[in-house]
Amino acid sequence: MAQPLPRNLEPEDAGRVGPTTNPDQGGHKRGLMDRVDRAAKRVMDIILASLLLLLLSPGMLVIAVMIRVTSPGGALFQQVRIGHGRSPFVMLKFRTMQQGLDDAIHRAYVTAMLGGRANPADPERGIYKLTSDPRVTSIGRILRKSSLDELPQLVNVLRGEMSLVGPRPVLPWEAELFEPRHQTRFSVRPGITGLWQVTGRSSLTMQQALDLDIEYALRRTMLLDLAILLRTIPTVLLSRGAC
Repeated sequence: MAQPLPRNLEPEDAGRVGPTTNPDQGGHKRGLMDRVDRAAKRVMDIILASLLLLLLSPGMLVIAVMIRVTSPGGALFQQVRIGHGRSPFVMLKFRTMQQGLDDAIHRAYVTAMLGGRANPADPERGIYKLTSDPRVTSIGRILRKSSLDELPQLVNVLRGEMSLVGPRPVLPWEAELFEPRHQTRFSVRPGITGLWQVTGRSSLTMQQALDLDIEYALRRTMLLDLAILLRTIPTVLLSRGAC
């Protein structure tokens, strides 16, 4: 079973051993600022997620109906992911795949990427994602390209399992393949969007995406979160790096 994240991997401590352990050098003040910053992030998550759910609920209902009438199965897809402190939680998405199909293709490709052995799945576009996955439904392709399949994760944000901005929530078997240095990414809540999503999305290898997750965890501030949220809007609208 995944173990809780060691205390020494929390980003507010990274690279700050001297200041945080010496009150005379402002460690107490920095710690207070970090706590205020994290509290502000949570308040922003609750307010924005609530507003978005209220505004988007009619459209989400339409999407749910379209999924139900175009393929057998429920509208929501629920899957265990690994979150803050390596704690498991159930992530919600709109279902974009046929039910009951094996994930061997996806697992093999991700394993190859983590081992540095994978070429782009779509060489012409340089996309590191299975663009011709036979499990994806017709409506699912539209939802994935527009990122609308992620909208139910706003509920995960309200529950405190996710944040609007953070590293990608990974599968348990993916987390087991990570290098020790990647554990830093678990020191913050996973997000609906994040640094890697606005930097390249599927045009990045998984190793590159993980490096950006680490960078985010170490640099995270409210200003960075706001910048990522603003950059997410054109990224989604223009489908940059989506497939």
